[in-house]
Amino acid sequence: MKIAQFLLPFSLATALFAAPEAAEYAPAVRVEPLLQTTVTANGMPIRYPNTDSPEVKMLLVEIPPGAETGWHKHPMPCYAYMLAGTVTVELEAGKKNTFTAGQAFVETVDTLHNGKNLGTELVKILMVVTGEKGKPVAEPVKK
Repeated sequence: MKIAQFLLPFSLATALFAAPEAAEYAPAVRVEPLLQTTVTANGMPIRYPNTDSPEVKMLLVEIPPGAETGWHKHPMPCYAYMLAGTVTVELEAGKKNTFTAGQAFVETVDTLHNGKNLGTELVKILMVVTGEKGKPVAEPVKK
């Protein structure tokens, strides 16, 4: 089963309606659409790694108030769900995206960016990575 079939069967647009995916489960099971997209946060198409060593990682990323991730890029697709706080992600070209608790997004791939917690609450992000065994999730870059 491709990770996309498992991870991204949701759509923010269908959040206002009964989720068609819910029909696949028993009636007591609630399915809340969170995200369905074909592009990353900066509008680039999602591309899956072509590898003989696939690996899925699930990470909890915490950014304290006033802290930042540092400039980095992801060499593989990463899917994020904001559990708490607000993060502002600045892209290399100067564009900024802000994500708050309850939002889901696809991280940029091969694009320099820096996540900042400009608020007073701890940022908590659940991140799922579809990558390659032994390959780092993020590559730090001096800017």
